[in-house]
Amino acid sequence: MKSFLFLRRMIGHVVALGWLVAVGSAAEAAGAVKPAHTLTVVADRADALYRRGEIVTFTVKLEVDGKPAADGEVQWTLTQDGVEPKRSGQAKLVEGRATVTGTLDTPGFLQCRVNGQVGATKLTALGGAGIEPTQIKPSQPLPDDFTGFWAAKKALLAAVPMKARLTPVPSPRNTVDTFDVQAASVGAGVSAYLARPVGAKAKSLPIILTVHGAGVNSSNLSGAAGWADAGALAMDMNAHGLPNGNPKEFYAALAAGELKEYRRAGRESRETVYFLGMYLRLVRAIDVLTAQPEWDGRTVVVYGSSQGGAQAIAAAGLDARVTYFVAGVPAGCDHTGGLVGRIAGWPKFIATGEQASPEIVAAVRYFDGVNFAALAKAPGFFTVGFIDTTCPPTSVYAAFNALRAEKGIFNDIPSGHTNSPAAGKAMREAALKHFAAMRGAGGTR
Repeated sequence: MKSFLFLRRMIGHVVALGWLVAVGSAAEAAGAVKPAHTLTVVADRADALYRRGEIVTFTVKLEVDGKPAADGEVQWTLTQDGVEPKRSGQAKLVEGRATVTGTLDTPGFLQCRVNGQVGATKLTALGGAGIEPTQIKPSQPLPDDFTGFWAAKKALLAAVPMKARLTPVPSPRNTVDTFDVQAASVGAGVSAYLARPVGAKAKSLPIILTVHGAGVNSSNLSGAAGWADAGALAMDMNAHGLPNGNPKEFYAALAAGELKEYRRAGRESRETVYFLGMYLRLVRAIDVLTAQPEWDGRTVVVYGSSQGGAQAIAAAGLDARVTYFVAGVPAGCDHTGGLVGRIAGWPKFIATGEQASPEIVAAVRYFDGVNFAALAKAPGFFTVGFIDTTCPPTSVYAAFNALRAEKGIFNDIPSGHTNSPAAGKAMREAALKHFAAMRGAGGTR
């Protein structure tokens, strides 16, 4: 039984890095701007990492216009990454500071949520600490026929003629040639932009496939062109097989209409889960890319964040041609976390606290990043936000830990569901380092 041991709250000063989580401000009736109110919560270790049973001290700081607020009180809640067990209380501010302490006796994340108020301005801040996160295990084992299921689906894909069409489109960079790409798949086809350096020679370029987070959008021409300018054969693929380059209203209408609820569509059966087509398009996109004469014959990187991170992990698990993947704050991990009292990541096939049917539980396991990571032979790089409530760190680490290949992770301690500039830089550098390593090693992993 997972439990918290909550110790007495202490009032005092703890030196820690600052996490800006919530800022409240308002305009006075006369038009002058009131001082900014800043509420922050930080763990007392710079790396925010602890062992089971160790006391975590969160420092709460409330400032008004950069100075400590007057004495007051805040309300706090400690949870296991947003789910039970929970404990709440109040802490008195002395010179704008207070501390809240707690501990977790199982691998996971301790989350501290604090609410405060200055006048009419309500503030909320989050802090997070990892408790032996590299020991987080998958909530369910790999289904016995996981590989068989996906092998059968890939066989169906292989039977569909690719019919790839590359149509030149105006390039945003004069150093890069760009193309609209359409190719047949199972269900909706590949729709993407491809870019390559002008005058690229045969067998000279590593592949990078960039994939999208949640939402309904065109492929990104400038993104593909940017990677091509860095010396890659680059493809940016939209998530839904939609035609590229239409007005924003076209995609907005789909997002509000037939694709509004795509994230949990078909969850009752592994044959109807919406992500089946999306994940098979990853394989078909790699088919298209590896058919290009400029490919170096060795290097294939799949790169994305959030839903794109889920796709990057899935591609590595599904396709042995992938030599490296980069998954920023990945979605799609540990869908069945709720069965063992943990929180699952987006798309939250099974909502927190939901008593899902056995059919749903069985189906969603075939689309779990934890299971794709367990099968991947390629090394990978992850980022994780310690206060991410969309793709919680518990779910991300469950997938990271399942990967047996060489791996790295950027702990983005102050971040929610985003990649900070430092995390984004680390992702890009990881991909470029792999390009260089593959060139130097002649393609040997």
